[in-house]
Amino acid sequence: MSIIKPFRALRPVPEKAKSVSCMPYDVTAEAEARTFIGQNPESFLRVTRPEADLDDPTEPAAREKALQNLDSFTKNGSLVSDAVPSVYVYRLTTSTHTQTGVVACCSLDEYENGLIKKHEKTRPDKVTDRTLHMLTLRAQTGLILLAFRDTERIKDLVAETCQTEPLYDFICSGGVGHTVWQADQPAEFADAFREVQALYVADGHHRLESAEKARIELRQSNPEHTGEEDYNYVLAGIFPASELKILAYNRIVHDLNGLDTGSFLERVAENFIVAEVDGDSGPLEHGMFGAYLDGRWHRLRFAVNFVRQPDPIENLDVSILQNYILKPILGIGDPRTDERIGFVGGARGRRELERLVDAGEARVAFELYPTTMSDLLTVSDAGEIMPPKSTWFEPKLKDGLFVHKI
Repeated sequence: MSIIKPFRALRPVPEKAKSVSCMPYDVTAEAEARTFIGQNPESFLRVTRPEADLDDPTEPAAREKALQNLDSFTKNGSLVSDAVPSVYVYRLTTSTHTQTGVVACCSLDEYENGLIKKHEKTRPDKVTDRTLHMLTLRAQTGLILLAFRDTERIKDLVAETCQTEPLYDFICSGGVGHTVWQADQPAEFADAFREVQALYVADGHHRLESAEKARIELRQSNPEHTGEEDYNYVLAGIFPASELKILAYNRIVHDLNGLDTGSFLERVAENFIVAEVDGDSGPLEHGMFGAYLDGRWHRLRFAVNFVRQPDPIENLDVSILQNYILKPILGIGDPRTDERIGFVGGARGRRELERLVDAGEARVAFELYPTTMSDLLTVSDAGEIMPPKSTWFEPKLKDGLFVHKI
């Protein structure tokens, strides 16, 4: 059983939805956020990335600035609160892809009990930053992306809601369409999700863990805690797993660990079939990788025959790359902490990998075949943790369209 709860969203007035909404806080660097804010002072980045709105972005000052900016958005009428708790339907559309999900609050008790399943470790510093952000604002300002196995009843409710007049309907940069409807029957959605056995964290592990840490602190400071307070729930976009699109999370490495190109490729050939290739074709299947160095692409096909069926983690392409190239050849034992490795979301494409190597910012780039939703569900059901940066979901949900006050 999965619990979802209608909530009173603090959200943009329709005419401001496009200008207020912004990319998720954790996919933009501070310099980029400053540029966006300079171009668009209505951007919700002023709340989610307040350090980019300050000349001296110390942490306490940034959090206070976030609170001031959120209050300003409310006082000037850009954001308004719904009169009654609601559930929303959120559709993202590109020229080749559509995904439609439900926006509601989910139970942090279910996260504690393992019914909201994770597949990724979190970094304490990032969790602390977002926890303090939530506690200062007393609000959750961005959506966690959750996946679920489809049910016919939820499909029908979503389809019915999409026949009504949307609250928002706009196309943002990159050609991604964002359409939001307010459901007429939120209780029916809540009842329908009771048929869903589990929810899966697709993107937003740090936001989810931060919401749990904030809940613990608020619960401890509330002698009249009942378990029904808003801080016991977390804001989420909940999408059918069958509709979510994962792109590869590619890798760059800044040096070859003392090897020249020939010696490096010889070492790689111990476990891979290596061939130089032309053209724009990336990895076509599981176990195939692209490696770009010295201005040329090489195709690497994994050639190890396992003596036993590998577990779900060992079988991931990110694990194969780590276990057979990054660690034994390039000396990268922990990709979470090693400064010699970088990660490039698949949305940036292989041209970005070529640019980084050609510009001397990296010595070699690796293009991976995307992790599948089936992989993610299998790993999560097994209670396992994927290697870092295993998935890149695209298109991204917008921050700023929904705020959950806690």
